[in-house]
Amino acid sequence: MGFEGEKREEEEGVRMANDFFWSYTDEPHASRRRQILSQYPQIKHLFGPDPFAFLKISGVVLLQLWTATFLHDATWLKILIVAYFFGSFLNHNLFLAIHELSHNLAFSTPTYNRWLGIFANLPIGVPMSVTFQKYHLEHHRFQGVDGIDMDIPSQTEAHVVKNVLAKSIWVILQLFFYAFRPLFLKPKPPGVWEFINFTIQLSLDGAMVYFWGWKSLAYLILSTFVGGGMHPMAGHFISEHYVFKPEQETYSYYGPLNFMTWSVGYHNEHHDFPRIPGSKLYKVKEIAPEYYENLDAYKSWSQVIYMYIMDRTVGPFSRMKRKLSTKANKSE
Repeated sequence: MGFEGEKREEEEGVRMANDFFWSYTDEPHASRRRQILSQYPQIKHLFGPDPFAFLKISGVVLLQLWTATFLHDATWLKILIVAYFFGSFLNHNLFLAIHELSHNLAFSTPTYNRWLGIFANLPIGVPMSVTFQKYHLEHHRFQGVDGIDMDIPSQTEAHVVKNVLAKSIWVILQLFFYAFRPLFLKPKPPGVWEFINFTIQLSLDGAMVYFWGWKSLAYLILSTFVGGGMHPMAGHFISEHYVFKPEQETYSYYGPLNFMTWSVGYHNEHHDFPRIPGSKLYKVKEIAPEYYENLDAYKSWSQVIYMYIMDRTVGPFSRMKRKLSTKANKSE
């Protein structure tokens, strides 16, 4: 692969990136998908919805909503503790369930997945499931493409977040950057489904406040906020595509938190085969191990966060970018 634009400047003896990594080849997943399928066509049998997705999502949604009502008169300290050590895991699980549903991996009918996504959105407290799908599918079709892939930090973020303190704050607030970046850089006009998502979510929030009070709603919002910041599960935001070595732009994680995150850690496998549900992604690596064993992977998302903050050569600029190619991947 050809790389350019690795402009560096010296700061106290450490080389700091002041531009993204630029690639002049297409993203690697489409070509690897073709190679694997030509050698292991049986992988196509893994395509299709997860038949247990609805039950798994329903269980987490009901448990989290019940927890919110249970804490309606708890102290703020108790709410914060429960939100960080319990609710954050549930809400992040639901965020990644919405990711799964954006690929239509619960039902064969896209509309049913969209409705389930709106349902999964309820404990998160903020309407996002419909909008997320719009931008996330572009991340797959145009990985790293300048101006299209909104998973990549903005120039402003990259120029401001340059030291340990700034990176720590950025990690704490990364969910806000992740959510609002596309709305500022590449806004899409809302449609009927966004209105439905917005209306149902605000109705649930209003009902929560009316029947159980502000503390119940605050618990849900806190669970979302802390679960997307300085939190072990949030390490996947960084581990997936932040470049720690220029030769690789997507990284997998093979640790125990995959159990709680719809196996999103199998990220090379997911980008290679986005039509395979998370519950079966491990089988891709088992069937075609030679394509993944030589790729760098992680065993700890917490360690990834630590590395990102403390390594002074790594920051928001540590992402692969490319110009739009006429051969851009058009499949999910």
